[in-house]
Amino acid sequence: MSVKLVNLVVWSGLLLASFVSSDRRLTLGIPPGRAIPDSSRFTPMMLAQGLDEPMEMAILPNLNVVIVERKGGVRMYDAQAKQLKTLARLHVFSGIEDGLLGVAADPDFARNHWLYFFYAVGGDKSISRLSRMELRGDQLLLNTEKTLLEFPTQRKYCCHSAGYLTFDAKGFLYLSTGDNTNAEETEGYVPVDERPGRELADDQGTSANSNDLRGKIMRIKPEPDGPAGAPAYSIPEGNLFPADGSKGRPEIYTMGSRNPFRVSIDPKTNYVYWGDVGPDTKVPSAEGGLISFDEINQARQPGFFGWPYFVGNNEALPKYDFATKKEGPKKDPLRPINDSPNNTGIRELPPAQPPMIWYNKGESSRFPLVGKGGASAMAGPVYYSDLYPDAPYKLPDYYHGKLFIYDWIRKWIMAVTLDPNGNYVGMEPFLPHLKVISPMDMKIAPDGAVYLLAYGTNWFAKSADAGLLRVEYSEGNRNPVAAIRASGLYGAVPFTVKLSAADSRDYDQGDKLTYTWKVGGKTRSGPEISHVFTKPGTYPVALTTTDQQGGTGTATVEIKVGNSPPRATIASASNRSFYWEGTGLDYRVQIQDSEDNPIDATRATVSFNYLPFGKDLAGALSGATQGDLRHAEAEKLYNTLDCKACHARDSKSVGPSLKDIAGRYHGKAGAVDALADKVIKGGSGNWGTYAMSAHPDLPSDEAKGLVRYILSLDEKPVSLPLSGQLKLTDHIGKGSQGAYVLLANYLDKGANGIEPLPARAHLVLRNPKVELEDYEDGNVWVVIGTENTGFITYIRQTYPNRFVRFNQLDLTHIKSITFRLLEEGVGGTLEIHLDKADGPLVGTLKVPPGKAADYTKGWKDATASLKPTAGVHDLYFVFKSPSGAKEEMFFLDWMYFNKD
Repeated sequence: MSVKLVNLVVWSGLLLASFVSSDRRLTLGIPPGRAIPDSSRFTPMMLAQGLDEPMEMAILPNLNVVIVERKGGVRMYDAQAKQLKTLARLHVFSGIEDGLLGVAADPDFARNHWLYFFYAVGGDKSISRLSRMELRGDQLLLNTEKTLLEFPTQRKYCCHSAGYLTFDAKGFLYLSTGDNTNAEETEGYVPVDERPGRELADDQGTSANSNDLRGKIMRIKPEPDGPAGAPAYSIPEGNLFPADGSKGRPEIYTMGSRNPFRVSIDPKTNYVYWGDVGPDTKVPSAEGGLISFDEINQARQPGFFGWPYFVGNNEALPKYDFATKKEGPKKDPLRPINDSPNNTGIRELPPAQPPMIWYNKGESSRFPLVGKGGASAMAGPVYYSDLYPDAPYKLPDYYHGKLFIYDWIRKWIMAVTLDPNGNYVGMEPFLPHLKVISPMDMKIAPDGAVYLLAYGTNWFAKSADAGLLRVEYSEGNRNPVAAIRASGLYGAVPFTVKLSAADSRDYDQGDKLTYTWKVGGKTRSGPEISHVFTKPGTYPVALTTTDQQGGTGTATVEIKVGNSPPRATIASASNRSFYWEGTGLDYRVQIQDSEDNPIDATRATVSFNYLPFGKDLAGALSGATQGDLRHAEAEKLYNTLDCKACHARDSKSVGPSLKDIAGRYHGKAGAVDALADKVIKGGSGNWGTYAMSAHPDLPSDEAKGLVRYILSLDEKPVSLPLSGQLKLTDHIGKGSQGAYVLLANYLDKGANGIEPLPARAHLVLRNPKVELEDYEDGNVWVVIGTENTGFITYIRQTYPNRFVRFNQLDLTHIKSITFRLLEEGVGGTLEIHLDKADGPLVGTLKVPPGKAADYTKGWKDATASLKPTAGVHDLYFVFKSPSGAKEEMFFLDWMYFNKD
C-alpha cells in the first residue's frame, strides 16, 4: 500500500484530469479519424459506501461483488437486493501494511464456488497465507478453508505487502507480493544494508532472492486437492525457475519488484501487467530529477525486473555502503549479480527487464500526461470488445486492445494504446469527468460495466467515501432511473404521505422527464404529490418516469396504514459518551406509541452490557437479533459458518434446532467446553446418525462463544426496569477498548391489520481515552505504528487549517481534554469547534515549536480547558498557525476527556 510522497505528504483524493486537446491525438496514439467516445455516455453509480480499507474485489457471475477489507472484513454487495452484507471477519494481522489483502473468484466459480484469499495470519507467527474457501449464496463457509501456500514474513518494519490475486485465461492464479523490507532507514538510497543484524533492511534477501517469495509475482495452477501433506496446486510450465526448485522457488513468474500492488493479465496474449510503487532516493537520474520512479511493467515472459538494483529505464543505483556512508559501483543490468550475504538463492540473476512506462516526481518528457508529484502506479484490465459480444454495457470498440492504468495519488485514469506486438504507442485520459477517492481496484464485469473500488480519504482508517462504484456505458437513448422518496412508510389513519421523484435522474443531456404516480387506485402526475390515506391497509405506490424518446424507468414502494411506529428514547443526566472510574449512569427509557396508549411495559426490554469489542459496536447493534448484545459477535460468527445448513434456530432441520440444543444443555456443568470441543472436532450420535462437520481452524475461544450464544437461547430475557441507576465496574481490568451499551427495545401490539412494529434506542459509553487516528473525517496523515515509532500510531501533517472530526460526542460534565503530543514542527494552536470547522470555539491549546531527535521519545501531555458545554456535538479539531507559517506544527497520539 506504500505510496511514494515527498515528506510523507497526505494521500489525496483522485479527481480525474481534464481531457487533452485534439491536436495531441497522434502523440496519444489515437488513430486519425477515430472518434473519441463521449464521456457523458458513461453513467456512474455508487453502489456502496463506508467501507473500512477495501483492498480488492471479485465480481461473481451473478454480478454480486465480494470485497475484502484490510482489517479482515469480507463484504459482499448483493446486486439483486442492492445492499452490502458482511460475510465474515477473518482473523488477520493488520499491522504495518499487512492484513486481508486479496480476493479472487475461481474461473469455474459457478460450479465449485471457490474464493481465494491472501492474508497475513493473525497470531504470534509472522506468516502470510494463500487459501481458498467456498461461498454458498451469502454464506462464506470458513470450515472449508484450504491452505494453498504459506510463507514467512517480518512484521517489525514497514512496508510493502502487495497481495493482489487474479487469474489468466488458462486458469492460472497469480499472486503479487511486496518486498516486506525496512523502507524507513535507507538514507536516500535503497534497502541493501548488508551489515550483520540488518537482514530486514536488505532487499537482496527478498526481491532479488530466488528462494524467497517476497517481491515477486507468482503463478500456480490450483487443483481440487493435493497428495497428503502436499499443496493443492501444481506448477505450470514456463515459470521463471525449474519445477524441481533447483534454482529458485518454482512458483515465481517474475521477481525484482518493490511493491507490485495491482496486477492484470491480458486475456489474449497472457502478458502480465503491474504497477510497481517506487522508492524515494536522492540519486540523480539521467532523465532529470531523481531515480525515484513508479513503473508500469509488462512481462511477455518470466523475468527479473530490476529491484533493488535498477529503477525506471534500467537506471542503475549505486551500491551504497551503510557502514562507510559511501557509494559503491553499479550493477550491470545485462548480468546482475546478487552477492549479498542475505541471499539464499542463485547468485547470477536473469537480465533486468525495463518497464513499459515510468515516471518520477517531476514532469516526464517521455510520458507528459502523467503529471508530477507523489505517485502510486497501478495496472488495470486490458479490454477486448469481442470478449463481451452481448454485454449490455460493453465499452465502445474504440477501447479494443487498450490497457487501463491508474494512479492512486495523481489525478487520472489512462487508456494505454498498444501496437499489435504489445509495444507502447500512447495514452489518453479515461473518464475525465469521474471523481473517485483513491482508486484501489478496477475490473470489468461480465455485463461490460466498469467497477472501481475506492479506498477513501482516510489512510489506515474507515472512510465515509470508501466504496464501490459501477460505471455503465450505453449507446442511444438511455432509460431514466426512477426513485421514490416518501415522507413515511407507516402511519396511523389518516396518514398523509408526501411523495417525491427528486432522486430520479436521466443521464442523457437535455432529456426532460414526466412523472406518473399510481397510488390508492388513482393515477396522478408531477414530480411531487401528496396523498392522504383514510383507511387502514397496505397500499402499493408506483412511479414511472418517461423521457421524450419513450424511455421509461419504474420504482415501487409499499405504504402501510393503520399502525404508526413507536418511538423510544433514553434520557440521562450523565455524560452520554464516556465512562470514568467510580462513576455511574442514570437512565430513563421513554416509549411513545399512538395505538398502544398507554404502552404495555411488558413489551419493552432494557439490557445493559459491557462489550470488550467497543470499536465494532455498529456491527454488534445490527447483529443482535434478540436485543442481547452479550452474544452479538458469536451470533455474527454463527451466521458466517456452515452450521446454518443443518441447524435452524427454531425448527428441526438436518440436525436439531438451536433452541432444542439449548434446552438440552443449558445450565449443565461442563456443557460449554464439551460442545465447543465437538464444534471443533465434529462427531455424531447424540441427535441421530448424521455426522456433524468439524471446524478444526476455529479457535477455541470462538467455539466457546458460539456455544454460549446457542445456550443463551434457552434463557428467558431478563429486563431492567425502564428507569434506574447503573454501576460502571465491569470494565475494570479489561483494558480501554470496550464499551457499555444500554439498549432499549419495544415491540408494539400491531393495529388495524398491520404487523407489530419495533422501536429501539441505545446509549453507548466508551473509554474517555480516544486515539486521534480513529477520526471520522479529516485531512491529516496517519503514521502506522512500527518499531521505529515505538509502535505508536499517530497523526501528523498538521498544516494550517487542516482538521480532524469526531462525530457526536457529549461534552456534558467535560471540563478539559488532555492531548498526548510531540513537539515536532513550528508549533501552533489546536482549536476545538462545535459542529463545523468554523463553529463555536470551546477550547484552544497552544503548542510550542520543537524538534524531536527520536519519534519514540519526547511525547508529553498538554491539557486544553473547555467552556461549559452541554449536549452531543460533532467536534472539529482545527490546526491554526498564529505566526502565519505554512509548515507542519506538531504530532498527536491520543486525547483524554476529563470529567468535572
